[in-house]
Amino acid sequence: MEHRKDVSVAAILLAAGQARRMGENGPHKLLAEFDNVPLVRRSAIALLASNATPIVAVTGHRQGDIEQALAGLDITTLFNPSYVTGMGSSVACGVSHPKIAECDGVLVMLADMPGIMTEHIDSMVHAFQQSGGEAIVRASFGDKPGHPVLFPRLLYDRLMRLEGDVGARELIADSELPVVMIDIGPAALLDVDTPTAIIENGGVLRD
Repeated sequence: MEHRKDVSVAAILLAAGQARRMGENGPHKLLAEFDNVPLVRRSAIALLASNATPIVAVTGHRQGDIEQALAGLDITTLFNPSYVTGMGSSVACGVSHPKIAECDGVLVMLADMPGIMTEHIDSMVHAFQQSGGEAIVRASFGDKPGHPVLFPRLLYDRLMRLEGDVGARELIADSELPVVMIDIGPAALLDVDTPTAIIENGGVLRD
């Protein structure tokens, strides 16, 4: 299918989680600094430089600190009042934003993946546009599926019904839509969920 530049892609940055694996009252992983930039801000900057627009960051746990880390960036923040129930509710919250509804697809990105770069995002947007906006595009490393994931508008209603900690895996399997895998290397599988993972991947823990 021809590559269609007019296929529009928005992005949701999931930054609401409680990061339970960081320990009781431990430091917040999204505020850990990579290259002197809080991880959540680094993720947002990678999105802002990409061909995905607009960008909505879904907040929850330590909302004020996360919003402060994102201050001055051209993104919309949206608080998920149900964030404690899990990631599914944050995806549903983000997709329900009117700015997202206007776009042909939405890229769902976890804020705790320090290896995701603008070129990774753009390669996924390009593949989605080549599909005419009708495929699911998923980052992978070799044959292992990872994140981010780009969903077509056809699935918005189902994304908005996600609840609790149900992610998109089942939805992808049930959708019967073509899935295009884009190999972006190890970054697709690298999320920093523990203090050790942050330090091993070059991060500096803050509060």
